[in-house]
Amino acid sequence: MAITYTSGEQVEVYRFSIPATVLIPLTAVFLQAFLPLRFRFFSIFDLPLLVVIGFATARRSPLAGLLTGSVIGILQDALTHHPIGLYGISKTVVGFGASSLGIKLDVEHAGARFLLTIFFYVVHEVVYFLIARGLVGLHMEWSWPHEFLSGVANAVLGVFVFMLLDRVKQRT
Repeated sequence: MAITYTSGEQVEVYRFSIPATVLIPLTAVFLQAFLPLRFRFFSIFDLPLLVVIGFATARRSPLAGLLTGSVIGILQDALTHHPIGLYGISKTVVGFGASSLGIKLDVEHAGARFLLTIFFYVVHEVVYFLIARGLVGLHMEWSWPHEFLSGVANAVLGVFVFMLLDRVKQRT
């Protein structure tokens, strides 16, 4: 499983139809808000984050990744009891990073997507933790083993989510 560097001419840039661009994130945010209420184990997953990573790496545009992350994050914030902007900022950082990295690396293989999802899950959690604890003053605890195992669980689910997103993306 090798992660290879690609030149600018080799990079495939994809887009999503308007219905997919709207319905997929809305479905992910809705499922994220309501599935953990019924199934407690589902709280370990972050579907909106997986959608941000999938859209950002497919579009390969830092601006599009930034906007996708911020909109999905703020939508997710609206359904939580935490201050608006915590998920918005952390998913914006991930969207920008994933799209920027998608330009440089071949992220079309399941192994690369698995590793990128673990990496960006941890980045997301670190940014969320720093903002929630440092700027907002929320009391939160950090556990590296829990965050890493959550990242692995999200990466496994992410490989399947990315395969579903591959079915709706279109070449530009």
